Amino acid sequence: MTIYPIKFCRRPDKTGGGCADALECHAMTILLSTLNARYAHTSLGLRYIAANMGALEAQTEIVEFIIGGNTTTMAEKLLAKQPRIIGLAVYIWNIEETTKLVALLKRLAPEVVILLGGPEVSHETESQEIAQLADYVVTGWGDLTVPQLCQQILAGQMPTQKVHVGEQPRLDQIALPYRLYTDEDIAHRTIYVEASRGCPFKCEFCISSLDKTAWKFELDRFLAEMELLHQRGARQFKFVDRTFNLNTQASRRILQFFLDKLAAAPDDPVFAHFEVVPDHLPAALKESLAQFPPGTLQLEIGVQTFNPEVQALISRKQDNDRSAENIRWLMEHTHAHLHADLIAGLPGEDLASFAAGFDRLIAIGPHEIQFGILKRLRGTPIIRHTDEYKLVFDPNPPYTILATDRIDFPTMQRLVRFARFWDMIANSGRFAHTLPLMLSDAPFARFLALADWLYAKTNATHQIALARLATLVAEWLTEQGMEADAARAAIDSDYAGGAIKPHLKRKQAAETASPQRQSRHLAAKTVADSA
Repeated sequence: MTIYPIKFCRRPDKTGGGCADALECHAMTILLSTLNARYAHTSLGLRYIAANMGALEAQTEIVEFIIGGNTTTMAEKLLAKQPRIIGLAVYIWNIEETTKLVALLKRLAPEVVILLGGPEVSHETESQEIAQLADYVVTGWGDLTVPQLCQQILAGQMPTQKVHVGEQPRLDQIALPYRLYTDEDIAHRTIYVEASRGCPFKCEFCISSLDKTAWKFELDRFLAEMELLHQRGARQFKFVDRTFNLNTQASRRILQFFLDKLAAAPDDPVFAHFEVVPDHLPAALKESLAQFPPGTLQLEIGVQTFNPEVQALISRKQDNDRSAENIRWLMEHTHAHLHADLIAGLPGEDLASFAAGFDRLIAIGPHEIQFGILKRLRGTPIIRHTDEYKLVFDPNPPYTILATDRIDFPTMQRLVRFARFWDMIANSGRFAHTLPLMLSDAPFARFLALADWLYAKTNATHQIALARLATLVAEWLTEQGMEADAARAAIDSDYAGGAIKPHLKRKQAAETASPQRQSRHLAAKTVADSA
């Protein structure tokens, strides 16, 4: 295996086993590792820690795995590097497998120091099995605290306390991590960036509600890093800022950075993804957003619920009318691809209320509705409603809501299946022409009926072949009274329009900066506009 100056595992194994050459690598003193949800994802947090290692950076390596891999193989590949310290980032999606990995590591090499960090171990820490297995846990911000702890350990000054509260420094004290994205990352994986940290809002279901405010990185410094990424070939940028559009001046400068790149090289487009607050869209920001051409901008809009009583209950401040107006404006006056988020299972919200919010959002018309089910994130204040609203959460990750006093368990299961089928059919963009026929004049009720019917037919919500799904949708439409030929013609229009394809050729995927799903929505819109 080739060793690079920044000591990164440059060949993450797409099967989930980590670097294919790991057994040939020379020893590294410190390994920073995590289990990502998929190969395309990269760990921004680990790169921050590596960038702030100072004199220890030359002895530090990042090794990323994928959930679903063999934990014994992961342990083998980590220990083959003969580390003295292994730092693991723990999240809601990898806690179970990471716990197994830590147990293996401590059994095989008890002398190796295991250091944990990440949101999943930053709250309710000492009661967790993984924390009991590990040597140390850093809660909260780890950018500077993890390097300091590693220095102490390597100097033989082993701290007596297990849990260390992460220091929250000024952002100008933190070294930025973007140089540590490898050429492999830039070519094939998601490049996560952040112009700010934190959130000023207090929505009780969100881990960011624990932040006191939002903090901004110095903008010139940040944009200089974006320039370097772009020069290295990065074309897809996903911002993880929780409230990108709150500071209009900063937001416009960032948007202008991408607009300048698009103007300079329209045949080599960039693509940017931002998470925005729905009820804050001043005229100056609209002016910038309206300039982006198709396929270059994606906005994730957190609506969550349109019920004002539920919003008040969970400490969410949102002007619903203005939110609806802004989303509608974005649909009508920009080429941005819009994802709007809704959460089912919030305390105080019944099925009728959620259905009304869903139908309202459908009428506004965002390209995708991200239908989420409430989860109990460790540390969030949503649990204060547990007794009054009879919230029942799954005790196992990802701690999904199972029932409330307003939505019983069987109904919640129907909503879980609704969410899965909605993603397969609506959000995928593969049924763009047929979807309006499915929804008709009662979108939520109709699609819930379709989801119930599909589950009864297949007894599955995964691994349904696309061709079979299309046939089933046509069959359901005929059962709802549509002529069989008309139903088949609607499905065929999605095939003919390119929305339904078993595979997208690699060459075609490389021709655009936008993700495949957005490309399907754009293709469907183009066909509709030309009809």
